Amino acid sequence: MTTEIDTTELGETIVKVLKTIYDPEIPVDIYELGLIYDVFVNEDYDVKILMTLTTPNCPVAETLPVEVEDKVKSIKSVNDAEVEITFDPPWNQDLMSEEAKLELGML
Repeated sequence: MTTEIDTTELGETIVKVLKTIYDPEIPVDIYELGLIYDVFVNEDYDVKILMTLTTPNCPVAETLPVEVEDKVKSIKSVNDAEVEITFDPPWNQDLMSEEAKLELGML
């Protein structure tokens, strides 16, 4: 008997994990900053995350995607995780959540 994992629940768990990862230059997590464009989970529980960086020459361009992959892979029900970086559309402050804007004194 196989136990089905609810992909919606898994998606929420992934978001919780993403909210523990912070941009080192901005005291807001990468999810609230709007750096995560999409999260896909297939039937094998492989996760693909489409994300961006605040700038193409972001100082954490090498390490942040690896940290995201490693933390998502550490979720028990995740089989594998892959991060794809895109700059289309480019990140801007409009992508930030109200919470992030409040945190940074922009509201």
